[in-house]
Amino acid sequence: MAIWEMVKEVASEFGREVSYAEIRQAVKDRYGDQNDATLNCAIISSSVNHPSRIHYQENKKPRVCNREHDFLFNTGRGRVEPYNLAKHGTWEIFTKEDGGIGVRMMDGVDTPEKYADAVASDDVSIFALESHLRDYLAKNISKLKTTDAKLSVYVSADGRDGVEFQTDVGPIDILAIDEQSRFVVIELKVGRGPDAALGQILRYMGWVQKHLANENQVRGVIVAAEIPKKLRYAVTQVSNVTLMEYELDFSVNQVEL
Repeated sequence: MAIWEMVKEVASEFGREVSYAEIRQAVKDRYGDQNDATLNCAIISSSVNHPSRIHYQENKKPRVCNREHDFLFNTGRGRVEPYNLAKHGTWEIFTKEDGGIGVRMMDGVDTPEKYADAVASDDVSIFALESHLRDYLAKNISKLKTTDAKLSVYVSADGRDGVEFQTDVGPIDILAIDEQSRFVVIELKVGRGPDAALGQILRYMGWVQKHLANENQVRGVIVAAEIPKKLRYAVTQVSNVTLMEYELDFSVNQVEL
């Protein structure tokens, strides 16, 4: 059975809004261990309103989204529900004026404003998917220097790790903890970091402070390809949030024969 078919089966059985993490776990419970990034890709490629779905083979040509791969609808960052034509409208993959392709409703409105929070950046890079950047940073968390203390991914008492850590106010991209038991909430943005990211990360930090950290310090880190001026100004008024930009380094070297 293909990965997308596994995702389709468990998502259909949920029959409600669920997180990527819930779908991944349900697939693993039924079919054994599967790669998280591969499962995330299957979810994204099957979500009719997700702009990044166009980077997958089944979605590279203009068409109406009414085929076997069109069964999810992105309702918020890291969350989906079964696609319902009557509720969500008809979506399509269309040709843009510049010759590229995009995702929009059939009425011709490109990614309506009411769904703006439900879709990711349309930037194309090695980290075209936020989940790829998240998984990379999680594996290399000790290299992220926010304080002098070494970071590790947080693991809760019930065994949940801090990658896409579910809270009452949304999923935290990475929840880390340093050697002095100080929590660090890490929020990732593939492209430009919007100033709205500050409110988002403060919400997560507040939840961690109340439910996990007690009297210990909670810090926040926003990681993006570019930190715009608006966000820089906003963070000057918050002492416990740090801004970081990532850079990609790619090279091709000849193989010695």
